[in-house]
Parts: sequence; structure tokens; C-alpha cells
Amino acid sequence: MELKIVKTETPGQLPEDESKLGFGNYFTDHMFIMEYDAGQGWHDGRIVPYAPISLDPAAMVLHYAQEVFEGLKAYRAADGVIRLFRPNENFRRLNESNSRLCIPAIDEEYALAALKELVRLDSRWVPQSEGCSLYIRPFIIAVDPHVGVKAGSHYLFMIILSPVAAYYPEGLDPVKIFVETRYVRAVAGGTGTAKTGGNYASSLKAQYEAKNIDFSQVLWLDGVERKYIEEVGTMNVFFVIGDEVITPSLEGSILSGITRKSVIELLKSWNIKVTERKLSIDEVQDAHRSGKLTEAFGTGTAAVISPIGLLRVGDRDIVIGDMKIGDLSQKLYDALTGIQWATLPDRFNWTVEL
Repeated sequence: MELKIVKTETPGQLPEDESKLGFGNYFTDHMFIMEYDAGQGWHDGRIVPYAPISLDPAAMVLHYAQEVFEGLKAYRAADGVIRLFRPNENFRRLNESNSRLCIPAIDEEYALAALKELVRLDSRWVPQSEGCSLYIRPFIIAVDPHVGVKAGSHYLFMIILSPVAAYYPEGLDPVKIFVETRYVRAVAGGTGTAKTGGNYASSLKAQYEAKNIDFSQVLWLDGVERKYIEEVGTMNVFFVIGDEVITPSLEGSILSGITRKSVIELLKSWNIKVTERKLSIDEVQDAHRSGKLTEAFGTGTAAVISPIGLLRVGDRDIVIGDMKIGDLSQKLYDALTGIQWATLPDRFNWTVEL
């Protein structure tokens, strides 16, 4: 499929201080857009100047939330080369989300080629400061002007870019997590395994309440028994108990994180025992009482590794590792960011150079 390119005539001003980028506040000069029409398929892929889009007030995404998205990053290394981290995994997962939301599959190879061209075109926006990167947001929305519950027949697939600093202001300082027992994020058979906006909308209430009592995120428990650990807000979660690293298994309600997958592969390569299984909050509390719980951390594209220093379970606070980052969390962070910024060799062939 052809990729048309229309360059902007009014390039934007780069942020003066990259340390103040925040997350998701600035956007680059261009965006990718492609359309889908039933009977024609995906067509008219193009890169155009970044601008608002026009939607009919009856566009189905506005009423029935038929949409999916992804998140990945581009990194500028000290050698000046810009690299993507496992982008094939993101487009594979996007199609898995498409399947769950009844959205037509995209051509993953074409999407990656378009993304590379878009990042090359806006390469001046890729930050140069340590810890900063270019966040990439592919997404698909149903745009049929129709008020009625059904799968759409017309879609927009877009990619936008945003230069960002660290997701959490705390950086690698351990965060405080509130264990949520009232609200649930997803249940098996629902859309928890898909990366779709509805999952995040349903998390806002609990997140808002946690923020009000000075907690960075919530730890979700399963929606049936309210006892098994699932995810931490925008991240998958790992616990170091004794000589074993445990992460909840993917049982139909947890997003299959790409950083999660990378961490598991790294741990196995280091001959560290890592297990994917059901893990109850009671088991975590018992491990803490016995002194076996030594570390906990979240994993995700935005934060990479986010150490957990405190869990609040009911009226009890569980302090982990004296509120300091653990050795394994630090080693994982160093390994992943070392590969992403090319300060360490990529023996897994995870990065893609532009």
C-alpha cells in the first residue's frame, strides 16, 4: 500500500526545557492517518501535518467506545541513532485488541513501515536528555455516524507522537500503592486483555480516590473473589518472594504487557526463577510477615520499572524494602533502559533502528 506524505509548512517550536516535558503535553508536527470502509478495506495511508480531526456528533466511538490503542517509545541514543523497542509486539497486540473489539485487522508490516517514516520525519522532536523519549500512540476509532449498538463499518487508524519525560515524577523512588477492594477493573471474558479506553475509564474513580490520599496508583484485585492480584493501574506487577519472582498469570482479565514479557525473558536469561500464577493479596501479606517479601515493582512502557515501596491493604500498610529500590528492580531497569538507549548490547534483538 502506498504511503503519501504531506509535510507541514509551519513547523512547531520545540520545548525549550526537556526536563519539564511531563507526559503527553506536547505533540509533533505530523501524524499518520488511514481509513477503513466496509467493502474497500484499509486505504489511503498518509502522513499529514498534525491537526484536529472532524467527527460527526453521532460517531460511534463517542457513544459506544469502540476503539483500541497502543503505546510505545522511540529513543535517541548517545550515538545519535533513534531506536524503537519491540514495535512488532505492539502492532501484534493492537490486532489482538482489534479482534476483541470487532475492529478489522491492520497490516502490521505496513503499520510499522508507516511508523518508521513518521518518526524519521519528526526526528527533531525525539528528546536528547537522559530519561526522555518520544512516546508513540497508535489508535483506531469507529467513526460511523450511527446511534445504535453494533460494530462499525468505518474506522480511522492514526498515530501521533509526543516528546515525554519520565511518567512518574518520583522516577525510580518507590511508589505507594493502594490495594483496591471496592471497585474492579475487569473480569475474565470482558475486555481486560484488550488495550481499549473503556478499561481505563472504569479505573478513574479508584485512581482519583487513591490520589486524594497520596497514593500513586491502585492495585487491582480480581473481579470475582476480590483476592487475587491482577494489575497496578497502568502496569503489570511483580513480587519477589524468597528466591522466586512471581507475576499474575494471564487469565483473561490482565493486559499482556510488552515490558512484562521482556522482564520475564530477562529473568529467565539470568537463571532467576520466575513464575506466572495466581497470587493472592493474602499470600503477599503472609510473605511480608515472614520476611520473604523483599521487592515489588510494576512494569510498563511509560515507566519501564516502577518500584513499589508501600502497599495499603485495608487499614494496614506493608512497607517493602524500607521504601528503597531493590537490587533486582534496579538491575532490570538498568538492563531494559540500557538496551533501549543502546548503552548495553541488544542480545535479544529487541530494538529496531531507524
